[in-house]
Amino acid sequence: MTSTVPALDTRTAEGSALQAVLLDMDGTLVDTEGFWWDVEVEVFASLGHTLDDSWRHVVVGGPMTRSAGFLIEATGAGIGLAELSVLLNDGFERRIGRNLPLMPGAARLLAELTAHDIPTALVSASHRRIIDRVLKSLGPHHFALTVAGDEVPRTKPHPDPYLAAASGLGADPVRCAVVEDTATGVAAAESAGCHVVAVPSVAPITPAARRTVVGSLEEVDLPFLRGLVTHVS
Repeated sequence: MTSTVPALDTRTAEGSALQAVLLDMDGTLVDTEGFWWDVEVEVFASLGHTLDDSWRHVVVGGPMTRSAGFLIEATGAGIGLAELSVLLNDGFERRIGRNLPLMPGAARLLAELTAHDIPTALVSASHRRIIDRVLKSLGPHHFALTVAGDEVPRTKPHPDPYLAAASGLGADPVRCAVVEDTATGVAAAESAGCHVVAVPSVAPITPAARRTVVGSLEEVDLPFLRGLVTHVS
């Protein structure tokens, strides 16, 4: 977990109790969920196995230990989790190159949060080596804190990453807005007590209490996020 956390400014817009914004990475800010699946297909093909496309919905948004473990069990591939994790991370790094496609509205949202000094964290199930690479495209100056999946005892769908991010920013989880693209990430954020904006990438997500579903980040701005946290629960 890396941090450049300033003193938390508890002053918010009138009527809003928002203290911080916590953002997922893959499929939320950068258009990479398809990259991970393509790499998984390539790696397992090199091992002599074909992945069923229906498995994509099982592995999306999850930690590598879960997704890789599922694929090993489903295919019967003769490879260990640690070795497979290295192959997948190596393949992903080669694929993303130096520039990544950002999701529509991502650059504008990040710029707006930065301009208004909103404490913002990047919270991902990806490993630190991947996050640091992606930050070059996102702009590390947009984030006071970043939390990687290999830096917490339990990653998504457990609440640990979002609890760590809120704590690192000095914020109350119930006064944080989270933006996620998968059911796994949504479950993690909701378990932490945060308000959630779901922007589904691969599989649909239904609205629920404390959960708002939108079509893209182009529908999300600071007034929208402040409107989610209008009182302390």
